Amino acid sequence: MSQYKESSSSTDLDELVSSNDMGGRKPKGLQLKIILVVAFVWALFQLWIASPFPYLLETDLLRWNSNQARSIHLSFAIFLVFLSFPFCSKSPVDKIPLTDWCIAILASLCTSYYLVEYDSIATRVGAPILQDVIVASIGIPLLFEAARRSLGITLPLIAAIFLVYNFFGNYMPEMIAHKGFSLYEVVNHQWITTEGVFGIALGVSTDFVFLFVLFGALLDKAGAGNYFIQLAFSCLGHFRGGPAKAAVVASGLTGLISGSSIANVVTTGTFTIPMMKKVGFSSEKAGAVEVASSVNGQIMPPVMGAAAFLMVEYVGISYLDVIKHAFLPALISYIGLVYIVHLEALKANMQGLPRKSSGVGFARKLSSFLFGFLALCVLSVLVYFGLGWIKQLAGDSSVYVISILVILSYVGLLYVGSKSPKLNDTTDQDLSELPLPGVIFRSGIYYLLPVIVLVWCLMIERLSPGLSAFWAALLTIFMILTKPYLEGKFRKEAYVRMSRGAKDLFDGMVSGARNMASISIATATAGVIVGVVSQTSVGAVLADVVEVLSFGNITLMLILVAILCMILGMGLPTTANYIVVSSLMAGVIVDVGASNGLVVPLIAVHLFVFYFGLMADVTPPVGLASFAAAAVSGGKPIGTGIIAFKYALRTALLPFLFIFNSDLLLINVTVTQGVFIFVIATLAMLIFTAAMERYFIVKNKWWESALLLLIAFSIFRPGFWIDKVVEPYQYVAMSEFLEQNQTVNSGTPLRIHVSEEGYSGEPERSTHMLIARESGDAKVILEHAGLNLYIADSVVEVDSVGIGSDAYAAGFEAFQVLKGVDVSNDQPSNFFVYIPSLALLAGIVLLQRQRKAKKV
Repeated sequence: MSQYKESSSSTDLDELVSSNDMGGRKPKGLQLKIILVVAFVWALFQLWIASPFPYLLETDLLRWNSNQARSIHLSFAIFLVFLSFPFCSKSPVDKIPLTDWCIAILASLCTSYYLVEYDSIATRVGAPILQDVIVASIGIPLLFEAARRSLGITLPLIAAIFLVYNFFGNYMPEMIAHKGFSLYEVVNHQWITTEGVFGIALGVSTDFVFLFVLFGALLDKAGAGNYFIQLAFSCLGHFRGGPAKAAVVASGLTGLISGSSIANVVTTGTFTIPMMKKVGFSSEKAGAVEVASSVNGQIMPPVMGAAAFLMVEYVGISYLDVIKHAFLPALISYIGLVYIVHLEALKANMQGLPRKSSGVGFARKLSSFLFGFLALCVLSVLVYFGLGWIKQLAGDSSVYVISILVILSYVGLLYVGSKSPKLNDTTDQDLSELPLPGVIFRSGIYYLLPVIVLVWCLMIERLSPGLSAFWAALLTIFMILTKPYLEGKFRKEAYVRMSRGAKDLFDGMVSGARNMASISIATATAGVIVGVVSQTSVGAVLADVVEVLSFGNITLMLILVAILCMILGMGLPTTANYIVVSSLMAGVIVDVGASNGLVVPLIAVHLFVFYFGLMADVTPPVGLASFAAAAVSGGKPIGTGIIAFKYALRTALLPFLFIFNSDLLLINVTVTQGVFIFVIATLAMLIFTAAMERYFIVKNKWWESALLLLIAFSIFRPGFWIDKVVEPYQYVAMSEFLEQNQTVNSGTPLRIHVSEEGYSGEPERSTHMLIARESGDAKVILEHAGLNLYIADSVVEVDSVGIGSDAYAAGFEAFQVLKGVDVSNDQPSNFFVYIPSLALLAGIVLLQRQRKAKKV
């Protein structure tokens, strides 16, 4: 990467992103047209199956079920990958060899086999024929080759190792051995059923991910990415280290519409990194700030690099619940990064960029802000109740009335925006003097409308993520087609190009589809790993290995899992990264934790492995985002990665915290409790950041940093100290607990100790948790949770478990013996930890203020 200097042209950087996301091949003429047309048709297909229109047809000709759509989806993706990504670095990039055409067609035919033979396959599930074996034996290696070309060797190599393990498990060492599976059994599991290649991961890519990636590409093509960047700079650029703070916010906003951390780095970095260097950041630190903030965009709801949609399937909760649980840690992480930038600016005595004077006093600004906030609240209430009234009045025609109102709103906002100066492209603009935030906000306020439509459909209308993204994308398409003409008319330009909107739409559709090709290949290839895990006992084996290495210590077990997630995530895109680490590591935490008394919500476990899988994008030597940032900044890639990893430590802290304190995920908390948790957790994060940066008000002494770490830990986990004084639970034998006939209140967690015969014949103990859904007698609560018990003397045994019940989801099985239950003890309030911690913090603040005053 050393060939990239600060003067790298935008063309070089575009090629860097393009070669990573769309392939390095640049064919011309008819070959290029074929790629573009295929990508455009793929985007149209995805919009069609996500829309309600197929259900309006009386024919089944253009209607496909989810499994059939997966086959078509993968066929498009693998065809585009073989045409767009060359075989090796020495392969021609200006043309597509005949061999690649043949391979692309063959691979596409193999992946469409599931569609063509769908009815026939449905009649022979579990009994594949020779034809199935031949097609799978060609299709899976070609899928691995497509993954190697588009994603590198890591993912296909891991998948191939797992596939070999599937065949030759009987030759493996005793700890990881299994009976081994025949070629027919593997083909049936990986290719014929929906357990492997055509499994949940590819289904999520087909149903949800494509629409959100396409929506992001269209919104960016409309100009929203540039708008978000300039809005962040106008609001924050005048503070100390302002360009870096703006880079964090801009990357967070861009991350909402981007599924690629590398694309995020280059999109915002070409503008933010030079500005950071201008106010005093070194090349490596400027690149590291951009890397940390761009990778964090992958943990920010609502998209989370497509992991949010996969969590819906893997965890078994609604999409809105995933967003709710993931939002607070992501927000706190971003606040921590902004504070890191602030401390770096203080240490170097940096200043912000100058801003144009508005000539308006503070009181006037404050009153304008309050008036605008109140007006927004009133408008929100009117819209909410107004739409409800329209639905009652218009009935089935309400969708047309609402669509017209949305279009009129867009036209009105575009008219307001046209009264402000037109936004220049960030690559052509020198913000030596920052524009006023109000001017920038008004100039592109209409860009917020598709985002509002998306959030409204998800949160208020409770539509599916795919349908919500469809309506938001449809509005964005309308904006792209009409914006050049309407804006030209509103600005009274002499010449208005009608064709520009159509060209931008075509480019946006093609860009979204080509970006998705490698993501789709990643989900299909990762599906092989998921298939092996479900067909063998490798998940239980990994849990045993980790438990042996951690000696049953919960904290050590979590550290080992975190390290394994970072290793497994190296070189993988976000989506494939999450599939791999969740399928291999999530079960390890659940199983090992249960056997050692740690019971946590499944969403906390999945967020834990997801966070540490993403750390691989930052961690040298494979941190691709760090290389991309170094290409922009002219700094050293490894140096950039090391500093970015240091900045990302605050993100690495959060997963450990919400494993031990699930309140951070807003699980079973009220609104008031949620606000309090946010304030306390944010304060703790800022203190932790000050300790790691060794700077608070002035430079920390070593013992001050140690005390700040202690304070941050105490505020994050007050229960650690309280548990030392009063045990959190009191163990009661299950037979005794049931005889007491005590009332269990709704929402009470029941930690139940279970014993069952293990594979070795020895009894194995574990802990499972049930949440009481209603208040009542313990026996009734357990019965309603799906547990049918057989009680003889003092032995309480599970007779049967209701399929799909709470007990079934918690891991209870027939013939388990319920040994006892942990009954909560009354513990002192957390304030007994907060108050001395804050008092100690106040002492440090006082000491550092005195030192600062002496220096002045």
